[in-house]
Amino acid sequence: MLLDTASLYFRAYFGVPESVRAPDGTPVNAVRGLLDFIARLVQDHRPDELVACLDEDWRPAWRVELIPSYKAHRVAEEVAGGADTEVVPDTLTPQVAVIDDVLDALGIARLGAPGYEADDVIGTLTDRAAGPVDIVTGDRDLFQLIDDARGVRVLYPVKGMATLAAFDEAALREKYGVDGPGYADLALLRGDPSDGLPGVPGIGEKTAARLLDRHGDLAGIPAALDAPGGGPFTPAQRKRLTEARPYLAVAPRVVRVARDVPLPDHDATLPAGPRAAEALDALNARWGLGGPLTRLLTALRR
Repeated sequence: MLLDTASLYFRAYFGVPESVRAPDGTPVNAVRGLLDFIARLVQDHRPDELVACLDEDWRPAWRVELIPSYKAHRVAEEVAGGADTEVVPDTLTPQVAVIDDVLDALGIARLGAPGYEADDVIGTLTDRAAGPVDIVTGDRDLFQLIDDARGVRVLYPVKGMATLAAFDEAALREKYGVDGPGYADLALLRGDPSDGLPGVPGIGEKTAARLLDRHGDLAGIPAALDAPGGGPFTPAQRKRLTEARPYLAVAPRVVRVARDVPLPDHDATLPAGPRAAEALDALNARWGLGGPLTRLLTALRR
């Protein structure tokens, strides 16, 4: 089981009231919400291994170089020079360090790599996995990794954190009309404002799915444009796709997750109990983790 950690603690932050606070009054809604969510995942799915995957670089320079608008709207305006800083709610930022400390004390693996996003870590670990993989994320970009033959599916939170929708190839095709690899092509054709991907103007989700179905994959579209007669496009589609060729040439590298990230050695085995019990007790006393921590420890013991 691979957790897209940031997407999950963002959902926990917005899904649990900020009135949930530590003894000193500091908000801990994201911390407690994430711990409760992991407890349910462990209880319901019984993974042998679990990794909390991290964004060591949430906006990698190599992606920005290819598409400068990539996540540009999320960059904090006050930053001048140096690494980009993501806009994050003021009361969430301090909680991220607490989450890291609690996961470390529990013995749940945390894994990231310089210059890469959590999606790339997840893509690499998925490719390396010898058995089935459950990817837990609130980011549809990871639908591209779904693969029935290898037992790779995505568990996608809906209605906050309370309900998970399991996406395999059948569910993906029913909802979007594409398979796993095809989802990345659909996303870059459609565009994604949340990631600063412009897409091809006038090409929405359904049109993108029809184009990919007709031409096999993204590479088939420019090939059809160059074919004698120019392929079965409307005049407007031909114009838009022709004008978008420079974008279509670089977008796949931006949208498709990396599969070859150099990762440090790690032990993904799900612990049966905390790795550092005293440190965990201190964190519990300091931050008032209460029921969520108790429920996670109970799930781990079982």
